[in-house]
Amino acid sequence: MTSKTRITTDAAPAPAHTFSQGVRKGPFVQVSGQGPVDAATNEYLYPGDVAAQTTRTLENVKAIVEASGATFDDVVMLRVYLTKREDFPIMNEAYGAFVEAHTPSGVLPSRTTVFTGLPREEMLVEIDGIAVVD
Repeated sequence: MTSKTRITTDAAPAPAHTFSQGVRKGPFVQVSGQGPVDAATNEYLYPGDVAAQTTRTLENVKAIVEASGATFDDVVMLRVYLTKREDFPIMNEAYGAFVEAHTPSGVLPSRTTVFTGLPREEMLVEIDGIAVVD
């Protein structure tokens, strides 16, 4: 039976609540929802700028994936949570640029986008993901 391992890294913000940054069990890595937070200061960045928040959030997801021993190219699924439907095209452009730049195989991860409220008013986007390590 494969054990479950907590993933931690100083390159992404520490969880604010009672959960892990990520968890690995066997080849599967689940990254908890990340926001546009600076890992060093735990400050929310880029108020009102969904493109910059999307890029920063993906950088945090990538840092946790890499701390698990995987690469961003191992990500098979990303879930994006947005607070405003009108932010979708802007988020999608920033998301596409980041994901394409960090997926050298060319096989982009699957994605779901949900419009919802988020825990902090300054958060316009939150992203979680799943990677599979060979």
